Amino acid sequence: MALSDQKTTIDYAFDEQHIWHPYTSMTQSLPVYGVVSAQGCELTLDSGKILIDGTSSWWSCVHGYSHPTILAAMQQQLSQLSHVMFGGITHQPAIEASKRLVQMTSDNLTKVFLADSGSIAVEVALKMALQYWQGRDQPQKQRIMTVKSGYHGDTFAAMSVCDPDGGMHTMFGNNVTKQVFIPAPTSKFNEPLNQTDTLALEAAFIQYHQDIAAVIIEPIMQGAGGMWFYSPGYLVKLRQLCDQYHVLLILDEIATGFGRTGTLFAYEHANIEADILCVGKALTGGYISLAATLCSDEVANGISDSPAGVFMHGPTFMGNPLACAAATASLDLLLKGEWQQQVENIEFQLKQELASAIDLPQVNDVRVLGAVGVIEMVNTVNTAELQQAFVDLGVWVRPFNKYIYLMPPYTISAKQLSKLTAAMLTVAKGIDTTPVTAQFISHG
Repeated sequence: MALSDQKTTIDYAFDEQHIWHPYTSMTQSLPVYGVVSAQGCELTLDSGKILIDGTSSWWSCVHGYSHPTILAAMQQQLSQLSHVMFGGITHQPAIEASKRLVQMTSDNLTKVFLADSGSIAVEVALKMALQYWQGRDQPQKQRIMTVKSGYHGDTFAAMSVCDPDGGMHTMFGNNVTKQVFIPAPTSKFNEPLNQTDTLALEAAFIQYHQDIAAVIIEPIMQGAGGMWFYSPGYLVKLRQLCDQYHVLLILDEIATGFGRTGTLFAYEHANIEADILCVGKALTGGYISLAATLCSDEVANGISDSPAGVFMHGPTFMGNPLACAAATASLDLLLKGEWQQQVENIEFQLKQELASAIDLPQVNDVRVLGAVGVIEMVNTVNTAELQQAFVDLGVWVRPFNKYIYLMPPYTISAKQLSKLTAAMLTVAKGIDTTPVTAQFISHG
């Protein structure tokens, strides 16, 4: 019997008793759905039910599942060199992936640090900023400034620059570094920067710049903080103030990078450059964990001039050859340019098919940018109940907080996307307007 003909059995009992899923309790279990295979934009459950994936597996599988180009690259690399330490050793997969990143990003970003995951890429970026100022004889610049409603990861340094109210600050007390938070941008994506945002930015830099090593922000789209699309003018002003007050600018493109907002990188909407850039998620097409932190020559030189003389980070699986091979294949697919028309088509269809949701009394807003479509409800939704409703409708959509959203693979067909948008409208219409107890569910 062929392997593809074998039935996969999911041991749900063991899973419930022993396996911890993201943001869940081990004493109050939530339903999980057993996936046995994935192809294109579809997930196959152990029941045989097929779901159209509207989340790209937390925004990473931009080329869909089982893409032959990425699979072939990984299979070849697996048989040749699946892993080797990166300390004192190099290999061509890491070189090729880094070449692509240097080619694709802004001209000033010339140095690449290969990390394990998005959270670690942010940790690396924050370390880079602190060591840079040590090398520039300003060791007092140790704090990080960021905007509220942001999300940058779950490890401790990354967690410290997530939203201080909706994040995990209160749960871990003084172990979370106290950073500087300013109001989230209010200027909408298709509007110029408003005076409220301008004044808030200027006031923060005047007050804190002497102690601030860097500002970190998700460019254009705040992801898990609320799927909010803000004005490119905000980034222009932020870049100007960072230059004026000698503060580094870290752009977290882990969610927005590689075409998601309609440009290859979201910072291109504002025509600015980062001093440090974090990428991940779609870097490998979602096939294996890998992230990267890029920086300029100036940042690299400052770090090298610091008392340590070297950058103080080095994960065991840094530069993993298998992951780098997947990244190179994924980036080559993007470099062909097909993603641009795909994302443009997705954006047009999302705008057309989600527009009517704004007429529902339980809907607060409808937003679309690139391959991102959001229905913001008036009240927090019951994620578990809505998840089941979507599965019943044959789609995989994972709401969080007040947001029902789509971030589908770029390869999705118009028919598949219509099934997703129809499901969103059906579920949104059926939501009770009575508020439910808020839940903390990150990522989306």
